[in-house]
Formats: sequence, C-alpha cells, structure tokens
Amino acid sequence: MTTTGTTGAAARSAPKRPHGLRDFYENPAVPVASGDARSLRQARMLAAALGPATRGARVVLDVGCGDGSAARVAAPLLAGHRVIGVDWSQDALRRAGGHLPYVVRGELTDGGLPFASGTVDAVLFSEVVEHLVDPDSALDELRRVLRPGGHLMLSTPNLAAWYNRGLLLAGVQPVFSEVSLRAIHGRPGREVVGHLRLYTARALREFVAASGFDVVRLAGAPFHGVPRPLRALDRLACAVPGAASILLLHARKA
Repeated sequence: MTTTGTTGAAARSAPKRPHGLRDFYENPAVPVASGDARSLRQARMLAAALGPATRGARVVLDVGCGDGSAARVAAPLLAGHRVIGVDWSQDALRRAGGHLPYVVRGELTDGGLPFASGTVDAVLFSEVVEHLVDPDSALDELRRVLRPGGHLMLSTPNLAAWYNRGLLLAGVQPVFSEVSLRAIHGRPGREVVGHLRLYTARALREFVAASGFDVVRLAGAPFHGVPRPLRALDRLACAVPGAASILLLHARKA
C-alpha cells in the first residue's frame, strides 16, 4: 500500500529536518495534488447541493486548495459559481492561480479567514482536517463564514478503511497514520504526509455535528494510492462508507 497523500492541503513529503508544521507545508519541493476520483465525487455532491448557477451564482471557498487540482476537476460541474481558493502557502497559491480565477491567502487561525461572517454559500474542505492541531477551532471558523444553511463539503482519510482493519489485526500501523514527521515507521508507504488526526465514519459525524452542523450525507471515495491490483476492490468498498478509503461528508450550517 502506497500513501502518496490525499490532501487539498495535499500529499506532502517530509523534509529531512522539519522545523515545525508551517515549514513542513511550505516546502515548495513537495507535491500538493489530490486524487481526481475523490475530487470528482465531492464536486458532484456540491453541485447537486448548490444547483445550477442559473438559479443564482454561489460563493464557494476551497479552503486548503493546495495547487488547485481539485478545483480543476470540479470546474465543469460548478460552472457559473464563484470558486475562491484559500491556502496559507504562497507557493501553492501561485500554482492554484492556473486553475482558479480567484486565490486568497488565509488561515483558519491567527485572525481567521479574510471573509465576513455569513457571506459564503459553501466550503470545500478537502483532506485538510487531518492535518490540523485544533480542528475544533477550524470548524468554528468555517461555520462563521458560512451563511445560515450554507454547505460544508469535507473529505478526510478513513481510519477504518477496509485495508486498515486487516493491518491492525496483523499488528501493522494503519495507512494514513503518522508517528513521525521525519520518516515512515511501522506502516506501508514511503512518504510522510503530516496527518495529525484520523477519523472513522462515526467519529466524523459526531465531530461535525458537535461543531454546529447538520450532517446531510456521508459517502465514500477511493484512494489513488491503492496498488493497481486492489483498486477495483477499493471502488467496491465505497458502497459502504464506513469501510471506504476516503470519507466524504456533506453538512449544513445549523
């Protein structure tokens, strides 16, 4: 099992001598792409929730947009809506500018996002929450900028993915989990991706609901790092979100 990462803040290799999480994510030498299959499924969920732009263009924030690859995949489905990429990495924003008409530097801490309260219709939060020291405050900030009834589209790796269940039974560290920012220890894969939090389907539902959102739907998506011979099985597992590689959650601001 490889783990090339999944993040809208994306798959990051670790520098040899990390000096902290900011340096880890600001390293311009690492890839910041996300899996297209996950991005497409998430975009379809968002497009269905928003409806066509002929009913009125909506403001969508792609928070932790990385290099904009997820927005590139979503663009045909969100045509007419105003999608704004937000990231703290200047290097990522330079690359995202090739896929997004609007990019803004912003953080979920240290003053919050540069948007007024209740002015955003939807937030894409793709493979970001697993990287955060304080995910509770992050969801508070996303809830602040969303209008009442606004949509949250969150995706994150699944701690209880079908292969992780087998690995744990064998005494192997689960895929997606990290014990060091310097190297991989005890699990398959070659790249450190900086995950600090991992969720099961039940934990994710409870966490989002406790942050003031109504959970609408939980779905599954495949992981592009699964070895080719196992990819068909990984796609089949998406039918049972609790066993899928990636969790896709749609919630609305209560």
